[in-house]
Amino acid sequence: MDPARPAATRLGVWRGRVAGLDEEVDGLRARRVVDLGGATVLPGFVDAHSHLAWTGMVAGLVDLSACRTRDAVLDAIRRAADAAACTGNRDGWVDLAGYDQRPLGGHLTRDDLELAAPGRKVYVRHASGHACLVSDAVLATVTDDEFAAHAPGVVRDAAGRPTGLLEEGAMAIARARRLPYGLDEIVAAIETAGRECLAQGITTVAEAGIVTDLAGSSPVELAAYQVAREQGRLPVRVQAMIPAAMLRPSGAAPGDGIARAIDLGLRTGLGDDRLSVGALKLWLDGGMMARTAALTEPYLNPGGSDTSTGDDGGSGGSGRLAFDDDELAALVLDAHRAGWQLAVHAIGDAAVDQAIAVVAAAQATHPRPDARHRVEHCGIVRPDQLPRLAAAGLTAVIQPTFLHAFGDDYSTIMGPERTGWMYRGRSFLDHGITVAGSSDRPVADGAPLRAIQFMVERASASGAPVGPAEAVTVDEALAAYTTGSAYACRVDGVAGHLAAGALADLAVLGADPREVTPSAIADVPVLATVLGGEVVHGAV
Repeated sequence: MDPARPAATRLGVWRGRVAGLDEEVDGLRARRVVDLGGATVLPGFVDAHSHLAWTGMVAGLVDLSACRTRDAVLDAIRRAADAAACTGNRDGWVDLAGYDQRPLGGHLTRDDLELAAPGRKVYVRHASGHACLVSDAVLATVTDDEFAAHAPGVVRDAAGRPTGLLEEGAMAIARARRLPYGLDEIVAAIETAGRECLAQGITTVAEAGIVTDLAGSSPVELAAYQVAREQGRLPVRVQAMIPAAMLRPSGAAPGDGIARAIDLGLRTGLGDDRLSVGALKLWLDGGMMARTAALTEPYLNPGGSDTSTGDDGGSGGSGRLAFDDDELAALVLDAHRAGWQLAVHAIGDAAVDQAIAVVAAAQATHPRPDARHRVEHCGIVRPDQLPRLAAAGLTAVIQPTFLHAFGDDYSTIMGPERTGWMYRGRSFLDHGITVAGSSDRPVADGAPLRAIQFMVERASASGAPVGPAEAVTVDEALAAYTTGSAYACRVDGVAGHLAAGALADLAVLGADPREVTPSAIADVPVLATVLGGEVVHGAV
């Protein structure tokens, strides 16, 4: 993945770094020589947007993702409650994950949960991470003032009664009662998810959700990553994004330009090549699966959502924005001036409009040529937004596997024209916009090779085309998960390519993705993964 040297047949490793390639290692003695027998070696993949702790946590919960009917979901909840009672946890929580209202024809309610698990505190996490469902026993502890403080995310029925569905920021109501998890639990979750990444050839991950109302597990969650590293249980290199909600007035000297900060002035870049502070994360809207991504035109045939309230921000209308323009502009300018890289969650085109506007305004006020601000997801991007994204210097951090997994549903709710605007590839590259590949695991399959296949084929799991004009070449798709994602994570000097001085992070594949048929790319085996010159998955 180095344009100066597209390929090589020998690679030297010394003290965790690439010592050289081919003739650059001639005459050097090797302690160990490994013959890979014709295998293909790539730089270790970089996942620019993932959720390790969340992934590991839900791996231990009852998973509802395979339930396609309301009865199947309720039966799973009933069995989970019975199993918890059998372990003596009769008064404790019943936790489930992977809930998705779409195949059910609408959301379950607190009344449904009460039938399945009467009197129990039930917490059902939506597969998207942008909503949850809770039972009567949880809602009974919530005051009217607390419900009001989290409107409009508290979904209500026609009589004004909370249904048990909590969207976006209103999830804090449930999370405040269920969390925190202990550091030992979080470390175990990180380790579980990190080993899953290694099995897919991933060596560097941007953790996009610590300490948040959407995916965080503890107010001291970063400490879990530090403990995991100290205990040798951090399988991959991690950059931890910090939520913008943690910024507060700093009290710094005015001339420092740090009006708001995390305590001690922490910002992007602190740490080393194993664990570091990454970008500042801002959420401008929700997600398409939960029908909360902010659009300039309403969802079509939203289906699976019986709580539509029209275009005023409710589910199934046009989604909702998390910030008004002035509030967001002030926050972004303060963070930009303070030296943060920004990772701006914007899935709907209305949120993308906001992201472009506030970043462009911040750069105009306080130019930072190498800020490398990012738009996380870039789910719906209109043609007129492409040149503005490029002019603002924004990187598109996309999740192509969403369209493999959810492309049929998303195409239905977007309609024919907007389907071609979803999670673009070709148009971004043609406009000079850096494309960074990522997974958003556990929302969808995290394997980079699966995503690379989709970027080339642009076909959903059913085989239906999803914006075929946005297809890219295999080389361009590989670049998204190596050079592009390394650039987005500001580690392009040492990761995402193989050259002298780079980290010796390698993905050893059983075939060259450029030489197999596109439909077989996802099935190319990862024979081994090497981190800093050490084999950490598989064998060589």
